[in-house]
Amino acid sequence: MASYPKFVWMNGKIVETEKATVPFFNTTLHYGAGVFEGIRCYATSKGPAVFRLKDHMDRLINSARIIGVRDFPFTSEELCQATKDIIKANGYSSCYIRPLLYLASPLPSLNLDDGKAAVGIGVWEMGAYLGQEQIENGLKANVASFTRHHPNVSMTKAKVTGNYANSILAKTESIRLGYDEAIMLDPSGYVAECTGENVFLVRKGQLYSPITADTLEGITRDSLMTLIKEMGYSVTETMIGRDQLYIADEVFMCGTAAELTPVSEIDGRVIGSGKMGPITRKIQTEFKKVVNGEHPLSTKWLDYVN
Repeated sequence: MASYPKFVWMNGKIVETEKATVPFFNTTLHYGAGVFEGIRCYATSKGPAVFRLKDHMDRLINSARIIGVRDFPFTSEELCQATKDIIKANGYSSCYIRPLLYLASPLPSLNLDDGKAAVGIGVWEMGAYLGQEQIENGLKANVASFTRHHPNVSMTKAKVTGNYANSILAKTESIRLGYDEAIMLDPSGYVAECTGENVFLVRKGQLYSPITADTLEGITRDSLMTLIKEMGYSVTETMIGRDQLYIADEVFMCGTAAELTPVSEIDGRVIGSGKMGPITRKIQTEFKKVVNGEHPLSTKWLDYVN
């Protein structure tokens, strides 16, 4: 059973989790005007190591800039050190990491300039986000009835807290219909991403992934693009129709929480053999080596806590 975190980093201080609170009259709580990150720390032979920590913190700051926050209270380097400090304080060898920028204001406001940016970093133990069985055998997905954000309606390159109401609607719909995850289409009807993951498909030995014009540029996705090319494959970024998912030989999702999870079924249609495909397996194996500190790319992408 996962242990409950004892401490949270709040605005430069480590405090007991029960004391890591924000005022009720908080712009982020009322209007979703906050930004966050999802990061993983892995147990390696050299101790706990955070995967692409600096890249995640840089994206947090960029997300704040995108939504219009003028004064960010901490540097990326300070947040990286704070992350290591809070992992140590909780005594975790592996965990999920959640930095969150929220806006503290006297009263909720639709004007960002009425609030002052503050940051908290929480950590907790997390196993396979989409299920351990699904990691091996694949999950069942459906194409959601909800459309992903239009890039001029919401800022799709920022991890904005309010954006995820869209994901909650799609994910809840899928679970209630008996699926594990939702695949979302963009406003033009092409495959965009999942509720919290990017998507790849394999057909005739070639890998494809949707363009990122209106989706989040996932750090795990970027990592896999690099890893896939090093393995001798190529990836074509293009517009993908939902029917192309149905006739793919393999489909897999990726993200910090989901890591790399194969898809065995979409909208009642079996994908390939109905289990993890051979190319997906090769990529998943190499990715595990990276995050466990057993790959040449580990040196570049792992930030050791100790």
